[in-house]
Amino acid sequence: MVAQSATTAKPRVAAGSLRRDEIFWAYVFVSPWIVGLIVFVLGPMLFSLLLSFFNYTLGRDYTFAGLDNWIKAFTKDELFWPSVGRTLLYAGVTVPLSVVGALLTAILLNQGLRFTTFYRTVFFMPHLVPVVAAVYIWVWLLSGQYGLVNEAIFQVSYYLMGKGIIGPNYFGDPAWALWALMLISLWGAIGGNMMVIFLAGLQGIPQELYEAASIDGAGPLRRFWNVTIPMISPTMFFNFVLASIGAVQTFEAAFVGTAGGPAYATWIYGLHIYEHTFKYFDMGYGSTLAWIMFIGLSVFTYIQFRASRDLVYYAGEGR
Repeated sequence: MVAQSATTAKPRVAAGSLRRDEIFWAYVFVSPWIVGLIVFVLGPMLFSLLLSFFNYTLGRDYTFAGLDNWIKAFTKDELFWPSVGRTLLYAGVTVPLSVVGALLTAILLNQGLRFTTFYRTVFFMPHLVPVVAAVYIWVWLLSGQYGLVNEAIFQVSYYLMGKGIIGPNYFGDPAWALWALMLISLWGAIGGNMMVIFLAGLQGIPQELYEAASIDGAGPLRRFWNVTIPMISPTMFFNFVLASIGAVQTFEAAFVGTAGGPAYATWIYGLHIYEHTFKYFDMGYGSTLAWIMFIGLSVFTYIQFRASRDLVYYAGEGR
């Protein structure tokens, strides 16, 4: 009996040794990523949190400020709340339109039409254009003096009404500048990664569900609402979360296209952080502004995940 126990224990000892070897090598291979995470992400994040409680301008000494930077942001900074409002307006317009636009584009490209590969390439190309290049393209298209858009408006209105309508200088008019930035964002987002993710989600829907719905007498709209939307709701939720975070963090288009102007009309929150941190080198206050954005985004994302429990259908989990 003792001999039998010894023979059964040997494989367990060998399996345990192999398991330890696997864990050891797993840590060895993942260690570069862990080091990078600590040195380049977590370390700077914690250091910026510490900086938010100090007054520190680059090249000068630290002075402890306590909560002064946080109080200053909410009560004394005249550009803080307007920049928050513009950023929320920007996100509130671009996120729903980009998600819905990407979904409709994916549905169109999922119809099995001829030249589908060509259409997918055409729709995806704007996403490949660097932001800076896209901004300069649209600055030219929307120019008030020689822009192609204004010229088209003038020619069409002259043809239809006998009187040409002169369009605005979109990036130079405070009433239009933020909307012009939204247009650039939508141009690159609708046919980009969101469309590809939606396309993958649509192609993963079992065709039996559509066939069963058709047998029950459901039309195209009913099939879309009762089959397509529930089955791709996890995909929609994923895209909505990423689009929301990206919209709140937007910076490049405003920095390159308008530099926050005219008359602070495009002074969004990302630009506000940049100006204080890298133009005035006020690292303490810039860190405070960045952490306010981080906390706000974390809370908003948590609310989204809580709301998704009732709105998102996960077939594998039965809800």
